[in-house]
Amino acid sequence: MQSALSKTRVFRFAPSPNGLLHLGHALSAILNHDLAAACGGRFLLRIEDIDPARSRPQFEEAIYRDLAWLGLGWEKPVRRQSEHLAFYGVALERLKSMGVLYPGFLSRGEVKAQVQAHEAAGGVWPRDPDGAPLYPTEERGLHREQALGWIVEGRQHAWRLDMDKARALLPAGLDWSEAGSGPEGETGTVVARPERWGDVILSRPDAPASYHLAVVLDDAEQGITDVVRGQDLFHATSVHRLLQSLLDLPAPTYRHHGLVPGPDGRKLSKSNQDTGIAAYREKGASPAGLRALLAGYGFILH
Repeated sequence: MQSALSKTRVFRFAPSPNGLLHLGHALSAILNHDLAAACGGRFLLRIEDIDPARSRPQFEEAIYRDLAWLGLGWEKPVRRQSEHLAFYGVALERLKSMGVLYPGFLSRGEVKAQVQAHEAAGGVWPRDPDGAPLYPTEERGLHREQALGWIVEGRQHAWRLDMDKARALLPAGLDWSEAGSGPEGETGTVVARPERWGDVILSRPDAPASYHLAVVLDDAEQGITDVVRGQDLFHATSVHRLLQSLLDLPAPTYRHHGLVPGPDGRKLSKSNQDTGIAAYREKGASPAGLRALLAGYGFILH
């Protein structure tokens, strides 16, 4: 018989401290908190500060302040990604030993030049679900000794996932359970299509673990059973399911929700301070008023 603890559902809100939280973050935090409370589950807060160039202590403090003002409580201690770099490194080495990673040396400028030349000649360059051009694949076959020599010489590089090799290691039928919906209404059992993202970065010198790698490792380590997040991350779930399968990690249930529109109708950005939680608070709004505002957009809050 399973213990009560093993049946407990675990939710998390995982912001990056690279700006102030906005209404979209408030929606995700409230949904995770309220869904956990409704089922007697746990609500965790994780600070995704894996990128030191963009993370700032003042933004982390602002996250705590904004969530407390919203009336949300979370378990302590808070997991901070910057404190677990060795943990991510172990997984990265495991993937290297599986032969599914390779060092990519092309700069953004070099990739851009290839794409422009290809398209100028009438070709169509493949792009990921976000519209960014896929990374060229010629380095997949780079001789190991040559690649290691360049690394020793100090050439900048990022460790990329060889998508073809990674997919070849897994059986057909990779999917996930979607309790919410995707941008096109996808729900239920969703077929994962990680190949649409090409050879994604899993590590680079200034960030030892990419978002894709860190998030699946953290979710597994913290026992997350339900991932509730915006639809802008719906397609990224395909990459996450691939990494979970490669690393023998459990797959949570995913629930993607709609996005709060900005003043121009587009996705909210941390750079738009008018929609920040702090801005509403400073204008005299109440937590209940903020919930009512989100409900007015059509979001169902518990």
